[in-house]
Amino acid sequence: MIKPSEFHLRGGRSGVLLIHGLTGTPTEMRFVGNGLHRAGFSVLGMQLAGHCGDDADLLATGWRDWYASVVDAAGRLRDEVDHLFVAGLSMGAILALELAIDRPHDVDGLGLYGTTFFHDGWATPPIGRLAFLLPLLTSLGIGRGKVSAEVEPYGIKDERIRNRIVGAMLSGDSQAAGLAGFPWPSLAEFQRLSRRVRRRLGRVRAPCFVAHSSDDDVASLRNVRTIERGVDAPVETLLLAHSYHMVTVDQERGKLIERSAAFFRRIAEQRTPLPAQGVRLAAAAE
Repeated sequence: MIKPSEFHLRGGRSGVLLIHGLTGTPTEMRFVGNGLHRAGFSVLGMQLAGHCGDDADLLATGWRDWYASVVDAAGRLRDEVDHLFVAGLSMGAILALELAIDRPHDVDGLGLYGTTFFHDGWATPPIGRLAFLLPLLTSLGIGRGKVSAEVEPYGIKDERIRNRIVGAMLSGDSQAAGLAGFPWPSLAEFQRLSRRVRRRLGRVRAPCFVAHSSDDDVASLRNVRTIERGVDAPVETLLLAHSYHMVTVDQERGKLIERSAAFFRRIAEQRTPLPAQGVRLAAAAE
């Protein structure tokens, strides 16, 4: 059932790897990808393992599979560019942090959009705030067949954009808009990844551009503070007042693109290019 949805826009010698969120699709990173490409960057909007299919496709994978697809995509883009930046939305931001922790010499900078360590936004239902218990529950066989449905406002403040995306999602077009719910075992894998990265945030050395809604319906500003206090790297934070969780598609995406491009460009101008085989060398060393 999985439909290929990756997009690759070749541009300059600085590249940005874009990582979508859990149950999402590269389409949610397309506005940002197009904007960064217009700003002169090469862009790879990757597709996480198990995504853009049905629930069964997603359930056949876990966080290690998702991360392996990030490593593969980073290696492919790194071969084409002198500077590699990695940006992700929600869980995609956590995967970007994981790559920067594991391969500090390969990642020049990070874009962390709507980073979600904790599901604690104002629209998160009470049971969603207990997501940290899911690894234990699913390991005991509890809830393996359950799915938590997406809820209003679906992470999008702009009603026109929300209606279009939600319509595609509810119609079953997972390639365009992702799945309409979160299988509990997949959320448990998300939680395992989140805990792993939180424990090791102090190993992040890449400069971080953090963009987050000040009124995020899914993940509160606690998630931003976790990054700011946890990483051992410079952090630039942009709080968006007129968006919800899906900042890459919501009504302030233009500001997000402009600030991301400026942040990445500034780092590229300050750094000496790494060898093109950097990711492969790191992999070989392991």
